[in-house]
Amino acid sequence: MSKKKTATKKVAKKKFFGPDVYKRDAYGLLENVDYVFNEDGSVNWRAMIKPEFLYPNKDWFNFRNKEMPDSVDGLADNQLLIMLGGIKELARLRGFEKVSFITERLSDGYVVVRCKINWISNYESFDGVGSETVVYEDVANATLDNTDSFASKFLETIACNRAFVRCVRNFLNIHIVGADEIDKSKGANNSISVESVEVAATTPIGLLQKSLLSKKSVSSFEDFLELLRQMYKDEVYNYDVESIKTWKSWKDIPTKEVRKLIALIHK
Repeated sequence: MSKKKTATKKVAKKKFFGPDVYKRDAYGLLENVDYVFNEDGSVNWRAMIKPEFLYPNKDWFNFRNKEMPDSVDGLADNQLLIMLGGIKELARLRGFEKVSFITERLSDGYVVVRCKINWISNYESFDGVGSETVVYEDVANATLDNTDSFASKFLETIACNRAFVRCVRNFLNIHIVGADEIDKSKGANNSISVESVEVAATTPIGLLQKSLLSKKSVSSFEDFLELLRQMYKDEVYNYDVESIKTWKSWKDIPTKEVRKLIALIHK
């Protein structure tokens, strides 16, 4: 008795050209893109990052005296960096109507820029497709102390790039730090003192972030939480574990704890 063979019919994927490449469906998603979704139905934007836009965070491995890997395979988000091109690609996939930059502070050696993005509505939006655009803002700075000798000539541009990167990845819940956000100075260009930069960073949380970068080479919130766990283990910083669990971003840290952490980090 011969076995019956069953044929599997392959359905050719429709090719998109010209304006059709940017055509969106009723849910606000691009029709020519295969999206990855979370269990709750939202888009897994982290999974949408192409591997060519990711590379190992050298500082993360050097800080822990670990060997630098040759690829990004198997690396956690806090061990990676994402290129500006990857951030632009994510923004294009999500869809936006307008990107604007506002210079919050401009002085010799210190620039603060706010990026505001008007995202198009999609099914993830609170009011759904067809509602008004979703506006999200984020802020970043560029100083002579956190840029290399070349980038220090273009502080406004660097600050804009950093603010854009933070605006996109924080809105899309991406925990990989942008390559443009990393302090690339390596202590090579200190024509402005650390003290003067810290005075410019007037908020307590700004001082904490500056201290973490300069003293511990910690730039992301995820690495900061990892540092807290190590400080707790070493009995350097005793904190209420349940309270720490409520810290989802920098803004969640109570000012009292911020000042205590700054003092501990500078010890």
